[in-house]
Amino acid sequence: MSAEKEILVNRAAYHDYFILDKYEAGIVLKGTEVKSLMNGKIQLKDSYVAIKDGEAWLINAHIAPYQHGNRNNHDPLRSRKLLLHKREIEKLQRETSQKGMTLVVTRIYWKNKRIKLEIGVAKGKKLFDKRETLKTRDIERETRKHLKITR
Repeated sequence: MSAEKEILVNRAAYHDYFILDKYEAGIVLKGTEVKSLMNGKIQLKDSYVAIKDGEAWLINAHIAPYQHGNRNNHDPLRSRKLLLHKREIEKLQRETSQKGMTLVVTRIYWKNKRIKLEIGVAKGKKLFDKRETLKTRDIERETRKHLKITR
């Protein structure tokens, strides 16, 4: 049984994009980055996944320098390599070659003592799509509230 412990969920990705497909990937980190992640010191705002030269990279993710690190601390905004199978990378490249498709990190979690990322193949939402999503969420919340009152 693999125990998963969430580190971060990127709710903004679900707000800004339609997530069509999800993949699990490992990530190459330095020691101080792992310690910062354990403390939840990561920010995924403006970050995305790019495929370059047959490799997947996490770009613009900010992992804060470790508080107790020394001069060998990491660069907070460096690009980090993602660990995926070759055929998964090829499939992601094909899917993102379509107009309007991108790759975003939807969540980061621990699995079997390893840090994993959930990468979503995403299509951007228009403003009216975002409003529609908020409206349906409000309606669901109201109906749950009314059902709770009637019981």
